[in-house]
Amino acid sequence: MAKVPAPFTGDDELPYEAADETAVDERAFFAEQSTQAISHGQPAKEEHYHGHRERLRNRFREHGDTALADYELLELLLFRLIPRRDTKPIAKALIERFGSLAGVFGAATPLLREVTGVGEAVALDLKLISTVAHRTLKSELRGKQVLASWSSVIQYCQAAMAHETREQFRILFLDKRNALIADEVQGLGTVDHTPVYPREVVKRALELSATALILVHNHPSGDPTPSRADIDMTKMIIDTAKPLGITVHDHIIVGKDGHASLKGLRLI
Repeated sequence: MAKVPAPFTGDDELPYEAADETAVDERAFFAEQSTQAISHGQPAKEEHYHGHRERLRNRFREHGDTALADYELLELLLFRLIPRRDTKPIAKALIERFGSLAGVFGAATPLLREVTGVGEAVALDLKLISTVAHRTLKSELRGKQVLASWSSVIQYCQAAMAHETREQFRILFLDKRNALIADEVQGLGTVDHTPVYPREVVKRALELSATALILVHNHPSGDPTPSRADIDMTKMIIDTAKPLGITVHDHIIVGKDGHASLKGLRLI
């Protein structure tokens, strides 16, 4: 017997899309339960969370995000991703598992899927939103004098790297006006080490006609305190770049617990 599509109500922000039979996600599952109820002649009932959703929307509409806790903001988003389920428990579980909103959006897709109620589709949607946020922050730097927008640099680096589970070594390449030319991840490492080769860093800078660099890497442990290896590596890059007219403005280390600037700490 052909399936009867679930009715689309005012509270359903998205119409039901049939799931692939080989990859049923949580949205399809709950829509299927609604379909089965109708097929057995059971009248559709008003779920208890419908009124809650509208109240939460009204609070946000009237008072903005300051009236909502982090899990409630996440709940508002999940309304659209999971139309037919109480999303409060899922939002709270995500915050508890990853510690913060930033932790949720920075989490890897497989880790997101470990949370009950989050399947492939929702995990992908959360990563898409995270990517849009990163691109927005990055666009704030494009074409501007980066040194005059230092807070934007820090925000971007933290959003892009603070919650990575492996070390990344990233370089912001700047022109003679200190405007951003390129932002590239030069290396991926383990949980506590990334191989960095000063000659390759300088070679890439020359290819891009960059005259200045900002080095960035993350500490998956969360603690951004520079190690002796971090300091020594930075000095090697500075010594390699300087004779070629390339300045290293800073080396920023980011983690879940904050960030550290080697220049600010007078380590370079």
